Amino acid sequence: MIRLDENEISFPDPDLYDGHEGIIAYGGDLSVERLWFAYQLGIFPWYNPEEEILWWCPDPRFVLFPKELKISKSMSKIMNRNIFSFTENQCFREVIKNCQTISRQGQSGTWLSEELMESFIKLHEYGLAKSIEVWQNEKLVGGFYGIQIGNVFCGESMFAKVSNASKAGFIHFVEMYKDVLELIDCQSHTEHLESLGARMIPKREFLKTLHTNNERK
Repeated sequence: MIRLDENEISFPDPDLYDGHEGIIAYGGDLSVERLWFAYQLGIFPWYNPEEEILWWCPDPRFVLFPKELKISKSMSKIMNRNIFSFTENQCFREVIKNCQTISRQGQSGTWLSEELMESFIKLHEYGLAKSIEVWQNEKLVGGFYGIQIGNVFCGESMFAKVSNASKAGFIHFVEMYKDVLELIDCQSHTEHLESLGARMIPKREFLKTLHTNNERK
């Protein structure tokens, strides 16, 4: 595992370096410049706030191809009944704050530090990160955020305060961008996203798609 220099924004090439259990490097900082560079390489931070920063590029990678989206009969009924309404980039800070503080089964605490949150908020202000908000009766009940690199969307975190809110937001997002996005990076496996059609692919296939996408920009 490689230690990063805080004074130099660089990473080992994830195409050539597998790391330990998907960990490419550790250390460095959470500057906007480093985060943006990392995501363009297919690397993301994931760590406990009181510990050293860990940088990941897991193999295999959990992704969703938009045209493979699965919508169950129950979710189709929910979407057709217009129980929820959706917006984009209307309250990014509130979405990421909810992702930080929402209680999750089997988890204590959060991986989203204040420093990391502020860097994502700056990326949003620069037009590099976006949020999807889910509303019910004019209240924010769900949403998610992530970083978009051309035709690849790197999803970061989602939250739901009522049943099916985050699923509905994700379905809305995928259907809205299915002709624009080639791939949605979900990073690591969750049953929640697997039920919507996400699946594992080899790291090299993911990186090839990401790199090809970058070359087209």
